[in-house]
Amino acid sequence: MAGNVMVVEDEREIREVLRRYLERADYTVLATGSGAEALRLLSSGGVDLVVLDLGLPDLDGAEVLAAARETNDVPVVVLTARRELDDRIRGLRQGAADYVTKPFSPTELILRVQAVLHRTRSGNPGPDGASFGVGRLTIDEPRHEARLDGRLLELTPTEWGLLTALATAPLRVYSRYELINRVRGYDFAGYERNVDSHVKNLRRKLGPDGDRIIETVLGVGYRMTLARDR
Repeated sequence: MAGNVMVVEDEREIREVLRRYLERADYTVLATGSGAEALRLLSSGGVDLVVLDLGLPDLDGAEVLAAARETNDVPVVVLTARRELDDRIRGLRQGAADYVTKPFSPTELILRVQAVLHRTRSGNPGPDGASFGVGRLTIDEPRHEARLDGRLLELTPTEWGLLTALATAPLRVYSRYELINRVRGYDFAGYERNVDSHVKNLRRKLGPDGDRIIETVLGVGYRMTLARDR
């Protein structure tokens, strides 16, 4: 098995969708809609990662997040309807390994789970110290800072969201639709083509290598070509 994942989500339909996708990816799944039950399962041990909805009916999801970090430093992928950038930064500062907003792509979430577990097991730095391209690009999510060749990048919230989304799985191609979900949410109708202009601005700020760092895959979307450092 790939590992033991606990899904903490009070919406039964979403919980079951996640269970099916995770089991299909060869994970053993513990699923609950209760924060109290999640705390009990964490205390029992054997959980490798938690997918956590912050909006739980019986207690604040932040309590489960804190307990996971205190219990053998179990990584947490936060799943929430809170889309504001400040909410994402707050979640990451509280110790979340990644942050996914609703509605979401189950396939993308599985990829994020795989990436977080790979980082954890290989001893790679988390999002507060991620580096790419043999140190060329560094992303410090809690400090909301990105640097290329030591130069601080002055990014808008949308440009920051695009960069961190692409850096989640370097070399993977993200469609414009996926990037919208990550950066702004599905409720931004007609936003898809505007992604191109934000990518153009991001490339400009990355400098002469911008077109090579953020590569266009014709008819599909974009990918970041700098591999994550081991």
